Amino acid sequence: MNVYCNVDGASVYFDGQYKGEIVDGIYTQAVYSTGTPYHSISVEKSGYSTWSEELDTNPGMGESMNVYATINPVTVVPTLIGGDVGYYTIYCNVDGADVYFNSDYKGQTANGELTVEVYTTGTPYTTYTVSKSGYTSFTAQISEYPTAGETDKLYATLVASEPTATQTSPVSVFAVIGALVAGLVGFALIAKKN
Repeated sequence: MNVYCNVDGASVYFDGQYKGEIVDGIYTQAVYSTGTPYHSISVEKSGYSTWSEELDTNPGMGESMNVYATINPVTVVPTLIGGDVGYYTIYCNVDGADVYFNSDYKGQTANGELTVEVYTTGTPYTTYTVSKSGYTSFTAQISEYPTAGETDKLYATLVASEPTATQTSPVSVFAVIGALVAGLVGFALIAKKN
């Protein structure tokens, strides 16, 4: 009896008794026509689902029988660490502003807000900062903490930064008069020589 399987190294059992492993996609079990017939086959491997099938018949003398087993990886659903979650919604007058809780980046505001998920049993955040290039950063204390499923509201108003103009020092009136006098004296000297 040939047992074909999609995973090498999988263990093959006949009537609950281990018989061998799948190698190169197949395991072949000798079945004696005068022996006790097998009633079930199962194929299993750690990390994969178990495949099993009941047998209605066994191959006769000189016959071959093929069985096809497909086992799939078991998907492990990760357990959330930290317990229940609550939320903060940060309302801001500027879209695209970066939001930080303590120093952890949480995302950007869109449509005037950003909602942040937090674990209610985790270490609570103490400050939030909202910043965007061209604006003065906003930082405030967090004094309320959401319970499971609750949403607390935080507000931030960003003010556009004043552009720094390149200032030139004004030219002194005396410097202008001095330059004019020097020019006139120089001109007078040149004219006198001629």
